[in-house]
Formats: sequence, structure tokens, C-alpha cells
Amino acid sequence: MPHVESALRSASEEAAAHEKGRSAHLLIHDGPLRQTIIALQAGHVLAEHNSPPAASMYLLRGRVRVTGQDDSEVTQGQIVALTHVRHGVEALEDSVFLLTTVTSQSGESHGDSPESGHQH
Repeated sequence: MPHVESALRSASEEAAAHEKGRSAHLLIHDGPLRQTIIALQAGHVLAEHNSPPAASMYLLRGRVRVTGQDDSEVTQGQIVALTHVRHGVEALEDSVFLLTTVTSQSGESHGDSPESGHQH
């Protein structure tokens, strides 16, 4: 079972040491669901990219600006749904967030198996 605080510390340390000022730790990959801890050092940017079918960002530490169609500042403790348009993320302070995404990829979930006849 992943420990969020440990992943947060590891990602922060790795981001501080990385030339691009970022690090990511995949905590959960369950069928189309992914939850990833992402650390981004102040002044660094995740370039604009397409959004998956559904996504949210929960800011655990710091302050970021989500750029795209509408720029918005996100502060520690806030959670935002990411729109279905291209967007980027700029760290205004050293920041760590939990990114939750649902992709269009199908797959087994929570021990479901083809033998069980349980499909999504």
C-alpha cells in the first residue's frame, strides 16, 4: 500500500536534484485510474499538454498556476478539476500535488479477472 507522505518526500527530493526541477511517483494504477504524486520546483513548468478524459489536481504543498484557456492559481489544500483543453502547470513555489486521472485505457481492476466474468 503506497504511503503518500513518503512519496511526497521522495518526489520533492528528486525534483530538487533533477535539472528539470520535477519528479513523479505513480501511486495507483488500477485499470483506467492513475494517481501520481508530482513535485515541481519553483520556477519550473510542465509544458502545455492535452488533458485525459478526466483529471484533478490536489495541491499538497506550495502554489502553482494552471495555464491554458483560463489561467488560475492553486494554493495548498485546494483541489481543481482539470479542463478538457490543453493546459500547463507552473510552480510559483516548490510544490507537490496529487494528480488523479482517468484514461481511456481499459484494463482489469481490483482483482477482477477474465475468469470472474466481471467486466467494466
